[in-house]
Amino acid sequence: MRRFLLPGLLIAVPVLLALFGPMFASADGDKDIAFGSGAGHVFGTDFVGRDVWNEVLLGGRSVVLAAVAATACTYLLAVPLGLAAGMSRNRLVDEAVMRPLDVLLAVPSMLLLLLLASAAPNVTWVLVLIVTVINLPDVIRLVRASALALSARPAVEAMRLQGEHRARIGLGYAARAMLRPLMADLGTRFTGAVYLIASASFLGVGVAPQASDWAAMVERNRTGLFLQPWAVVLPALLIVALSVGVNLAFDQLLRGRRREVRP
Repeated sequence: MRRFLLPGLLIAVPVLLALFGPMFASADGDKDIAFGSGAGHVFGTDFVGRDVWNEVLLGGRSVVLAAVAATACTYLLAVPLGLAAGMSRNRLVDEAVMRPLDVLLAVPSMLLLLLLASAAPNVTWVLVLIVTVINLPDVIRLVRASALALSARPAVEAMRLQGEHRARIGLGYAARAMLRPLMADLGTRFTGAVYLIASASFLGVGVAPQASDWAAMVERNRTGLFLQPWAVVLPALLIVALSVGVNLAFDQLLRGRRREVRP
């Protein structure tokens, strides 16, 4: 368990701040001098004079919870659809699932994010749905590719000959057999969700004006980076720590599973 100490620490700090930070934050909205320091402000003030630490305590949920929700929604939709396309042995089903995804893949993710967000309400759950749609094609293609390889295995043929239901074959056998590639992809996909949500917040999409948000803090305070670096560096470090910690944790999990399967 010692190998999980570093990734656990990297994940715990931003997650705990996101979950419990608002409980310890002040909601009075008092303002001081823009890009100031001292006067009771441990990390100084931001571009409008708000306490940086208070904004950090308030601004994590929109990034962390949205990224977790978007990643979970992506896999909840992608795994059944990818299994249906890869194990159905029906070309019509495969084409119906995969061809619309090719259209989404042809559009750059940031352009698709801006196009969808511009026509949708400026609320967090809409941003979660948009990030889910953007990540869905890649994950479905990964699941489908794994399912195609698994569908030719003798064990799957034997289960079909025994009359096992397709759902049981797909979810009971194939989904478990492809657990390692899905785990390897999950860390990268979560980082991608954090990147898209942070980029959207940086561009002012999905975040209400003047709302507390880590990514939005970086964008709003970048002009005063050399006057008050903590207003940019602190939220940026928390986002980076979360992304790196999640990927390190999944790498360690995969190494542990690799040791278990060795003779």
